[in-house]
Amino acid sequence: MSKLIKRTWFLAALVLLAACSSTPSAPPGVGIWDVSINTPVGEQGGTWTLAADGTGIMGSDQGNQNIEGIMFDGNDISFAVDIDAGGQALSLEFSGSVDGDSLSGDFSSDFGDFGVSGTRQ
Repeated sequence: MSKLIKRTWFLAALVLLAACSSTPSAPPGVGIWDVSINTPVGEQGGTWTLAADGTGIMGSDQGNQNIEGIMFDGNDISFAVDIDAGGQALSLEFSGSVDGDSLSGDFSSDFGDFGVSGTRQ
């Protein structure tokens, strides 16, 4: 009987370890980021919330903007978003990367590129 109990515990532990090892980890860019964007009108601060399902929110003093279609490829992040820039529609494409708790990249637009830097909260 003692051998049966030991085998049962061993099998249970083995199944538990297998389940833990097969759990996918979130991409490095997932999280909440304090960001700074260098724009033609000066530095703009904000908060980005990026989720593993490819959605997110860009928050700033002007309000929140939903993001969809965020692509994570290793440490690289990219997405496109349309914003209202003082009554004018502006299409932005972000391309950047994560290094630990730091984020850096650029927004590309019809008005040039804007540098972006960020720190994970």
